[in-house]
Amino acid sequence: MKRRIGVGLPFTLGVFFAAAALLLAGTLLAQPGAQDKSAAAQPAQKLSASAIQVERAVIPSDLVIPEDFRDAIYENVILELQKTKKFQQVYRSGDQRAAGVSDLVILKMLPSAYKAGSQKQREVTTVSGGTSVKITVQFTDRSGKVLMEKPVEGKVRFFGENLRATYDFAKKVAAVVTESF
Repeated sequence: MKRRIGVGLPFTLGVFFAAAALLLAGTLLAQPGAQDKSAAAQPAQKLSASAIQVERAVIPSDLVIPEDFRDAIYENVILELQKTKKFQQVYRSGDQRAAGVSDLVILKMLPSAYKAGSQKQREVTTVSGGTSVKITVQFTDRSGKVLMEKPVEGKVRFFGENLRATYDFAKKVAAVVTESF
């Protein structure tokens, strides 16, 4: 009878621990240095203003967004900005009282995409029929200097009216304001 030469338990454990040590060394070397950690830990400088003026969205000629959708975006953004309580006053576009505010910030909305969905299709399939709107929000000073710019997307995917995407967009704009002011 031939004797089988087997690999012993000590050899198997040795290979296992060597592989684990190599993996651990690789992950430690791949981590950012202490300088990178300190830079990431510092929050971005926050903007400050006592008032904000919301301008109506400027729609490009090649983009078709229904009028009721544009109105809902504007009104929902104003409501959500008021709820943040980050500003003493939220002014509408063209409000003459904003002229007397020294540290006024102006919010401009620049739409880049709109996809009309179907509420009926969403309720039947729950995977298609979503409505979405992509808008870049710009915070500028009186002179037009851009203080901050960020793309924001509002969408409704499952249940709800198509206009719910405007509410989702406004909530996200309010979150940007909360983070940045």
